[in-house]
Amino acid sequence: MATTEKNIPYSVLELATVAAGSTPGDALKNSLELARKAEEMGYTRFWLAEHHNMVSIASSATSVLISYIAAGTKKIKVGSGGIMLPNHSPLIVAEQFGTLGALFPDRIDLGLGRAPGTDQVTAHAIRSDRMQSVYKFPEEVSQIQQYFSPDNRAAQVRATVAEGVGVPIYILGSSTDSAYLAAEKGLPYAFASHFAPGQLFEALSIYYNNFKPSEYLQEPYTIACINVIAAETDQEAERISTSLIRMMFGVLTGNLDYLQAPTDMTPDLRELLQNPAFERMLKYAFIGSKETVKEKTEAFIQETGVNEVMVVSHIYDQQDRVNSYRIFSEIMQRR
Repeated sequence: MATTEKNIPYSVLELATVAAGSTPGDALKNSLELARKAEEMGYTRFWLAEHHNMVSIASSATSVLISYIAAGTKKIKVGSGGIMLPNHSPLIVAEQFGTLGALFPDRIDLGLGRAPGTDQVTAHAIRSDRMQSVYKFPEEVSQIQQYFSPDNRAAQVRATVAEGVGVPIYILGSSTDSAYLAAEKGLPYAFASHFAPGQLFEALSIYYNNFKPSEYLQEPYTIACINVIAAETDQEAERISTSLIRMMFGVLTGNLDYLQAPTDMTPDLRELLQNPAFERMLKYAFIGSKETVKEKTEAFIQETGVNEVMVVSHIYDQQDRVNSYRIFSEIMQRR
């Protein structure tokens, strides 16, 4: 679906990446600094992921981290990208996000996904019956909606802190399954094209063609996530991106490690980039100078027609990371 050039919201997906030589505490403090900078730069949302048993990612207790970020900022929307619902009780999710919504009115988003956010062994340790919950994902989303509804006051089981609190729900997906659900329930839909781009267009088509207006949303609303590493020159961005390449290699080989410092691009790393698995995963990794990233981002927006772009940036140095987000904000503000 093509779109005419216009200003669209741009947001951040944060994983609180832990760089080699630092601690999870350092990563969390860096997340807050980035959120404050993103707020100044005009970013609409700052979403926190949920991952477990990964040394390079500190975003695991997502609702706790959302509270930390929201308390340290003033107006940017803060949310989950997402809460992996099969890991949790719908009642507890409603209570947690009802509390957040009461503390930070009109600033909290609840993005819900069904993936584990980890390996299967760890997923079993989180919740041994999670596969039953995976199959009941649509029903559990409905449960959360009911807990937030003022009409739930007469129910036997209540999340009293959530009733009537305005926390919008977003359905997250990396395949076509959740597109059907988001469309059926009339909810906004966010797609993880930053690591699973293969079914992006099919999922968007399903969502647009099957969307049913609801009390929550009258027209379809889509968010797509991209990787961005922007720097002053293409060469500098390429150098910074070697940290991402090594991280992705660890993901693909199951050899996860802390985010490594960048190096000069080597023939081995260039060969990795030509690997089909790498090419698929990093299809929407926009790396380069402002002009290079602008050109790629513009093409992405025109081709997908999404309503909002969400950016994730795995960058070793915090100042390089802040600079990358600054460059991207300038691109989006000048569209």
